[in-house]
Amino acid sequence: MPQFFIDRPVFAWVIAIVIVIAGLISIPQLPVARFPAIAPPSVSIFASYVGATPQVINDSVTSLIEREISGAKNVLYFDSSTDSSGSATITVTFKPGTDAQLAQVDIQNRLKAVESRLPESVRRAGLTVESASSGFLMIVSLKSIDGSVDALALNDYLARSIAPELKRVAGVGRVQSFGSEAAMRIWIDPMRLLAYSISMAEVTQAIQSQNVQVAPGRLGDAPAIPGQKVTVPLNVKGQLQTPEAFAGIILRSNADGSRVTLGDVARIEVGSQSSGFTILDGGKSATAAAIQMTPGANALSTSSGVRARLAELSLTLPAGIEYAISYDTAPFVKVSILKVAQTLAEAMMLVFLIMLLFLQNIRYTLIPAIVAPIALLGTFAVMLALGYSINVLTMFGMVLAIGIIVDDAIVVVENVERLMAKEGLSPREATRKAMSEITGAVIGITLVLTAVLLPMGLASGSVGAIYRQFTVSMAVSIAFSAFLALSLTPALCASLLKPIDPAHHQRKGVFGWFNRGFDRLTEGYTSWVTRLVHKTGRTMLVYLAIVGAVAYGYSTLAAAFVPEEDQGSFMTSVTLPAEATAERTRDVVSLFEKHVQTRPNIVNNLTIMGFGFSGSGTNTAMAFTSLKDWGQRSGSVDDEVNAATEAMAAAPEGEVLSMKPPAIDELGTTSGFTLRLQDRVNHGGKALAEAAAQLTQLASQSKLLSDVRVDGLPNGPSVTLVVDRQKASALGVAYTTISDTLSGSVGSTYVNDFPRDGRLQQVIVQAEPRSRMQVDDILNLHVHSDSGKMVQLSEILTAEWSTIPLQVTRYNGYPSLSLSGSAAKGVSSGEAMDEIEQLALKLPKGFAVEWTGQSLQERQSGAQAPMLMAFSFLIVFLVLAALYESWTIPLSVMLVVPLGILGAVIAVHLRGLENDVFFKVGLITLIGLSAKNAVLIVEFARKRQRDGLGLADAVVEAARMRLRPIVMTSLAFTLGVVPLVIASGASSETQNAIGTGLFGGMISGTVLAVIFVPVFYLIIVRLIRPSKV
Repeated sequence: MPQFFIDRPVFAWVIAIVIVIAGLISIPQLPVARFPAIAPPSVSIFASYVGATPQVINDSVTSLIEREISGAKNVLYFDSSTDSSGSATITVTFKPGTDAQLAQVDIQNRLKAVESRLPESVRRAGLTVESASSGFLMIVSLKSIDGSVDALALNDYLARSIAPELKRVAGVGRVQSFGSEAAMRIWIDPMRLLAYSISMAEVTQAIQSQNVQVAPGRLGDAPAIPGQKVTVPLNVKGQLQTPEAFAGIILRSNADGSRVTLGDVARIEVGSQSSGFTILDGGKSATAAAIQMTPGANALSTSSGVRARLAELSLTLPAGIEYAISYDTAPFVKVSILKVAQTLAEAMMLVFLIMLLFLQNIRYTLIPAIVAPIALLGTFAVMLALGYSINVLTMFGMVLAIGIIVDDAIVVVENVERLMAKEGLSPREATRKAMSEITGAVIGITLVLTAVLLPMGLASGSVGAIYRQFTVSMAVSIAFSAFLALSLTPALCASLLKPIDPAHHQRKGVFGWFNRGFDRLTEGYTSWVTRLVHKTGRTMLVYLAIVGAVAYGYSTLAAAFVPEEDQGSFMTSVTLPAEATAERTRDVVSLFEKHVQTRPNIVNNLTIMGFGFSGSGTNTAMAFTSLKDWGQRSGSVDDEVNAATEAMAAAPEGEVLSMKPPAIDELGTTSGFTLRLQDRVNHGGKALAEAAAQLTQLASQSKLLSDVRVDGLPNGPSVTLVVDRQKASALGVAYTTISDTLSGSVGSTYVNDFPRDGRLQQVIVQAEPRSRMQVDDILNLHVHSDSGKMVQLSEILTAEWSTIPLQVTRYNGYPSLSLSGSAAKGVSSGEAMDEIEQLALKLPKGFAVEWTGQSLQERQSGAQAPMLMAFSFLIVFLVLAALYESWTIPLSVMLVVPLGILGAVIAVHLRGLENDVFFKVGLITLIGLSAKNAVLIVEFARKRQRDGLGLADAVVEAARMRLRPIVMTSLAFTLGVVPLVIASGASSETQNAIGTGLFGGMISGTVLAVIFVPVFYLIIVRLIRPSKV
């Protein structure tokens, strides 16, 4: 093929131009994201049973749904949570690769089978099924500019006009509104009910019967009598629309013509449907909605879509209302991609400087500089065809590929230059001879480098998604590079290069100094190799010591999944004692707000009282704090988290915990590890809580762990109402009558709907607040008996104080508690997780821990890593065996791999980094890069043997001839990853993780490989029969 393109340079240019055009067309069409779709798809089910305890909801709702969905296809795990607000959430997570839409349809169909068994109020409220990531992409807030718009109006406008519009934005999976829309609130006065001898059931029945939608039909509609000339629709005002109209509902008509209306026993207003959340944005009252993405959605495009839609909606906002983006994770994604793109540009510049230093001719340097961008543009075209995105993983693949891409072109150019200088050949003849010598080496190197990457694409789970993105971008770049090295590069060498003076290396200045120094290095190296090939035994002893050091060093590396980044924001969780009111929570939140105002790096803070990722209630709050841009602040997010933790240690009560967002948003809500403590033999809720307390106590004594805690709401005081069923029966009071009265008075009863400004909203009945503040208020309520008499509840009820769980959670069908925590400073997440597993063994039998979210993916990635590395090693060996038609000669190449790993392990140890997914990516890449240098020496040694040289002389000659291209290409790659090693700011942790190991590995792999490979080849060839040599 090279000879074909040497004679047809225009043909080579045409192909290159087509590749460039395809790449330029593809780049604008490729989506941009920080990570691809890494997280397994999930589907969430939301139910509401207002007034019920968490245990009641668990028994009558979630357990029924769990039994039905446990048989769904490809379920990885499922968990459920119910809390005292009456809400239930069941999240089903599916195996990676499952179609999220089909999974959602399957769940919806299964819910139909169980829906008839659910309580009536749950069915009426409806089951919501959504597919969305667990974390928040962004939070949108509405505020009153001058205080002229009250909270009710803000909440209602958000619910009816903003949230529905945002739900339609591509990529939005769920809009969680923290403001309640309006409802017709009917506040019952129990004493007036008693005065009129009316029960709560009578009130709800009257509303149901008199607030109805009627469809009376059309006057004169077909079939009509002969002569009918007009047909018109009939309209009956059945549904009431105003508080005054509801006040006129007749509860009783007396014999004397008087009436008792709803207005006689209740205060009626348009108020909030619920009052669970209070929003503070920058310390000012507001309302807010959180945006969660659909699985696999693109963060940047979704955020841009939401912003664009809000900009349109702002044109029609009512007077006095403004919107704000109070929290957004997308800027970090954008900055991360830009930082990696900057790293790519820096790597290319460094690589070209190295080429200029070695080739010392602009024409020589120009050829690789032309070829490299073409290979990268071709990679973009293939990414678009495969449905990939521009993300940090694909960009990392290109950054690492830069050094390899120019390698192929450098090998060709360097060999052409050597032949022109030493043999006086013309550029065309030198190119022909050079390609005949190195075509096999170029093909062999390409096969080795692509082969080592292939097993990475076979990994499963989230780590598989990471590996595949990296693999494809790098492998495709290498493939394009090899093709261009055999087509465009020889064509350019034959047409662009000029004959050179054999003494051109004898230059003055920097280049002359460099050449003379490198010639001395080559002479010394050749002399050293000559001595080593005669002392193979000692050399192999040193090699075995290196292998032992590698094994020990790798085994002592701290394990992790992915690095935690400074994403420009952090979150703070506030949890007070279970019985705490919203007022007490507000006092603690105020302390945090004051701290935020003293921090110059903080630009905004939004607090949602009543909300928590682990449970909602009046005793909880969650703050989302945004920092200045990375270039506008001196400190890191860790500094702010530590400062907040120290400041809130003085809080008068409760637990205040500040934390960074998760490294991968789709795999959790906060940083650190997450697990579930399961009760697998039904010890009971009390025993489960005691086991969790024991585990956290043990964790607090461990030096490897930090902030290990039970997530969710703690057990809290409760009043149990015990019905004397015999006495109730004797008095003629039905149990359902008691239930309806309690639900409508203490809880709230959703009766039906009313139309308001084009939207149906709920009609809710509840007792006046002053009538349900104390236990005696409940016992003073009255119910109707069968005889029509009013019976006070104190006659048939007794109240007992007790402690109950304010939240009930289950995991994979077992009662469970959620625990989270983080590794102590200087300890890896892998070590921390190992410690937790060891501590869990000390718990009573029947309790077990299971990892979930990002922690589960970390465990799975760690289990796959040894297999992937072994498979990569095997594939490279088989490719080399096929290339050399030998089972033994490839060993001389593969023995070099530990030499590269040695430097990687040392570099990571020295820098205090961890053995995470990105380090493993670098290790697998090092297998191919280390083998590449060995291939160059082995290939030339075999050729010199075929030319008639003896084995030792051929080995020494190959080492001498290949030293310059090996050093040049290795130095080019090593300096190409320097920007990754020294990166700072956004996305720097990830860049450091992948760059540090490669930097150290390339140094040791190059320095040691040129020393040991000649010895390896010599030993292997001597071991095989001469007829096979």
